[in-house]
Amino acid sequence: MTMLDESLTLWLEERAEALDADAGLAGALVPRLALAGRFKIGVPASEGGTGAPSSAAIGAVADLARYSMSAAFVFWAQRALIECVLASPNRALAQRLLPSLLAGELAGAPGLSNAMKFMGGLDQLQTRFTPDAHGFTLHGRVSWATNLQRQGFVLALAAGNREGTDTSVFAVPSEADGLTREPDLDLTGLRGTSTAALRLAGVRLGEDWQLHPQAKVFLPSVRPMFVGMQCGLGLGLARASLHAARAALDDGRSVLLGELEAIEAQVQDLWEALSTGVDSGRLRERPPELLGLRMRMVQIATDAVQLELQALGGRAYLRGENGGFTRRWREAAFLPVVTPTLAQLKTELARAQAASAAR
Repeated sequence: MTMLDESLTLWLEERAEALDADAGLAGALVPRLALAGRFKIGVPASEGGTGAPSSAAIGAVADLARYSMSAAFVFWAQRALIECVLASPNRALAQRLLPSLLAGELAGAPGLSNAMKFMGGLDQLQTRFTPDAHGFTLHGRVSWATNLQRQGFVLALAAGNREGTDTSVFAVPSEADGLTREPDLDLTGLRGTSTAALRLAGVRLGEDWQLHPQAKVFLPSVRPMFVGMQCGLGLGLARASLHAARAALDDGRSVLLGELEAIEAQVQDLWEALSTGVDSGRLRERPPELLGLRMRMVQIATDAVQLELQALGGRAYLRGENGGFTRRWREAAFLPVVTPTLAQLKTELARAQAASAAR
């Protein structure tokens, strides 16, 4: 685990409610995380990172989620885009983008939710490309992308050709002609995450903006880290709720101690399975196992928040006395709808089990 420095911890503690409730601090979040060196965690030293193993990036998400899901989700988006650039065979593009992404001077937005669902047969691809002598022209829509910072961003998206025979992955800079960022989505929480939809109307890109020519090859290669880092969202939230629950326990609620310790053990088991599985490469070779851990993450985080509610009792409904419980309750409700959604995970696991049984 890579613990947060004290100044960042204090910054997040003071602003967690504001980051959740409004967009006023959205522009400060990426630079502040970069100042603490967070985006370099888990990136190879040869690419400007810390050289720590991949699991360190999962731990970094969890560290942030203990204090603010908004901060953790923005970190996930930035780090996921960095992962796309690292995995791209377009090394000239990587050399152009990585320094600014790692330094937090450029925001990264992985607009790949639709593409991930498309690859799983659960959605139609919303973006199309037309090749020409100078590169590509893109049309379509991205319904949801996070970290679309108004001071500038680069977006990763997948687009298919008009014949439906080819799907490629592109990086799209925010200043591209024909790209329109819509107003922030009216979210229930996480309003400081710069989450919005995008419209692409004749966006022209040179070949130097293509991350990978084959989405069917590229997306499976980055998905394990995408999903692994998402598990950090629930791990951090669970730790925050368990810490609050333990602090709230008194003689009248000590009956909850056994349940609290059981969930703490589940959190530790999940972390160990994730960290060893990602670093060894086992989870890359066993996608159903990783998806199962992702499902467990949602349940463990939900159980931890519910236990916090029991430990707090009536104080949970007193906004000035619940220590951020209401925010954590909303954050727990967010986890099942992060792509891959809980419904999508269940569908994919059912398919995998059916395929295994048929062999």
